[in-house]
Order: sequence, then structure tokens, then C-alpha cells
Amino acid sequence: MGKRYFCDYCDRSFQDNLHNRKKHLNGVQHLRAKRVWYDLFRDAAAILQEEQTKKPCRKFLQTGQCDFGSNCRFSHMTEQDLEKLSAQVQGEQRSKELRQEGADVPPGTIEDWLEKRAKRLSMAQSNSALPEKPAPFQYPPGWPPVQDLPPSLQAPPPGGWPAPPNLQWG
Repeated sequence: MGKRYFCDYCDRSFQDNLHNRKKHLNGVQHLRAKRVWYDLFRDAAAILQEEQTKKPCRKFLQTGQCDFGSNCRFSHMTEQDLEKLSAQVQGEQRSKELRQEGADVPPGTIEDWLEKRAKRLSMAQSNSALPEKPAPFQYPPGWPPVQDLPPSLQAPPPGGWPAPPNLQWG
């Protein structure tokens, strides 16, 4: 059957060859799906600016639906939707200005969480004044007795392995 190409935008697959891929990538369905995907990540200011320049869609205002959907060249936002979007844009601008001025960031931010976490960790470390001893080495259950193991699998003695006579330190 050959290789298949899967388009994440359109959520469909087809036989992968130059003709099919070119036909798909230039197709109206793919271009619309790709535009819808990238529109999900646009910032509120760009959406507001675009929606304010459009005229309201008469069909959408009368019936609540439009045959063109997201491809309609008219706005499907009501006055209340535009007000909410405008308030969101203003809030984003205020928080951006605060960050640029170096003012305190309002509560509920990542900085607050990091500060609280650092305090918790320092409290936990101060409460455990004595460092814990590492657990002594133990062979896994089911292993043969230590005497029967080859030297490469035996645990090192408590002071470490002795250095060979020709590599004595110091």
C-alpha cells in the first residue's frame, strides 16, 4: 500500500506521493482547517481589532446561525462579546505594563507559587537538622550468598576498594 501522510489540521490521511500531498496542501478544506487552528492562538487584541472593523452579520443576528460559519466575512460577535473582549485586552495590557514597570505582580502568579515553594523547602530542610544516613547496600532478594558471587558483583568493602600497590596515593 505504501506510505501514508496524515494531516494534523484536517485529521485525515492519504497515500503519500507528490501529487496527492500537493493537491491536499493547496486544497480549500486544508487551508480553512489550518487557518482555524492558528486562529485559536491569536491574542485578544488582534481578534478585537479585526472584529471591530467588520460589519455585523445580519443572518447571524436574526437567526443565531450563519451558513458561512467561521468563514463569514461579517462579525458574529454581539456588543456584549465585544465589551468582554475589550475588557480582556485592557486587563492584558495593564498586567503587561505592570511587568515592564517592575511593579509587584498580582497574587496568583507563578512568582508567588515559586516563593511559597522555596519557603516550604527551606522549612522542610530546617526541620530535618540531622542528615539521613544512606541505607546500607543490600543485594536484591534471590541473589546467591555473597561468597558465591564473582568479585565484579560483590559490594565494595566499607572503606572502599584498596588501591593496587603500584598506584598508592601520596
